[in-house]
Amino acid sequence: MASSHQASGIQAGRLAAADIADNFGDLHPAYDAHEAAVAADRCYFCYDAPCMTACPTSIDIPQFIREIQAGHPASAAKTILDQNILGGMCARVCPTETLCEEACVREAAEGKPVEIGRLQRYATDVVMERDVHPYSRAASTGKKVAVVGAGPAGLSAAHRLAMLGHDVVVYDAKSKAGGLNEFGIAAYKSTEDFAAREVDWLLKIGGITVDYGKKLGADLSLEGLKSDFDAVFLSIGLAGVNSLRAAGEDMEGVRDAVDFIEELRQAEDLSALPVGRNVVVIGGGMTAVDAAVQSKLLGAENVTIAYRRDRDAMGASRFEQDLAASKGVTLMFNVMPKAIHGNGAAAEIELEYTQVEDGRVRGTGETVRLAAEQVYKAIGQSLQGQPDAVELEGGKIMVDATGRTSVANVWAGGDCASGGEDLTVTAVAEGRDAAMDIHTSLMG
Repeated sequence: MASSHQASGIQAGRLAAADIADNFGDLHPAYDAHEAAVAADRCYFCYDAPCMTACPTSIDIPQFIREIQAGHPASAAKTILDQNILGGMCARVCPTETLCEEACVREAAEGKPVEIGRLQRYATDVVMERDVHPYSRAASTGKKVAVVGAGPAGLSAAHRLAMLGHDVVVYDAKSKAGGLNEFGIAAYKSTEDFAAREVDWLLKIGGITVDYGKKLGADLSLEGLKSDFDAVFLSIGLAGVNSLRAAGEDMEGVRDAVDFIEELRQAEDLSALPVGRNVVVIGGGMTAVDAAVQSKLLGAENVTIAYRRDRDAMGASRFEQDLAASKGVTLMFNVMPKAIHGNGAAAEIELEYTQVEDGRVRGTGETVRLAAEQVYKAIGQSLQGQPDAVELEGGKIMVDATGRTSVANVWAGGDCASGGEDLTVTAVAEGRDAAMDIHTSLMG
């Protein structure tokens, strides 16, 4: 494999190992106690806090910041974790700049919000380092719940159900828990194996068994789960990747951005990962930015994100767009892939300029070619392996406000379910709320 890679300009070790390690350091280093106190002092403690309304998990933000200010980070962490059990990861990966921090009164007044995300990380880190789980289980209810998918929604539901006294079995198709937190987020956002450590910490509540290598549709059936358990929560994510519908899509060097990010996150040695000299990422969301920035950090010379609409339509936040630009990634707007050219392996990508009419993207016929040994597809994922019995809406599992599906005793949440945005923090909220509804239904 190495020889064909070298011929096509895809190779490892473009940068020294020390430079790569430097590049993949923490994006927002942790606060120390003094920095946290100074940052907390900037909060106005608004009584009708707009930041709380903007948080999908409704954390009492002024309350936890006041607790940090008073020198009680562990109490602050409890305030956060009561609403969001994955508060540590969300502090790292949440687009706070478009959620709580954008709503911050200081942001409106001064253009510099209270750094809520970093304060949240400071508090939750304190509790996780103590290694004492802050929650205990209620008396056993004798009820069993199956959770399919150990991503943010599944873990959030499992923890809440275990805390309420139910026995939970979590099934996951992979060999590790965490879902996109473990496999799908840029390495510089979750350093030092944080996602895995957070899962271990969460499981200390007890009452949760995790069964790996079990996939719905292949190893598990919804009918079987319904007969073995009192309730089922589906959080299977979106495993399918949409196709580019461009000629040459099957050439060597063209792959899914999520697979690249997963390979990078699970790599023991980043300097051993091969990267092209010229990389083009197709898409406009967080995954596109994560793939592009990390290609650059591995030593790719020219990295371009090609998106079919204009900048304002991009799924990635302005902060993420600026981060990409600051790392040397070129952002191209109003272009879509037409063909990938090369002799069995990608060498160039042909992009067609677009215009948007009545909301629809149309090609203009004018094209441009870029050198590209690697082309990453980051154009959205689709539902795979959903059970036939469950009704869909817009390509996802249809759920009501509490996460109930069209099938009795089956709930769903996270990216696979209709409704909210595809964010870790939204998935956590959906898992928590479905767990509460499952509890009410089982105990009613």
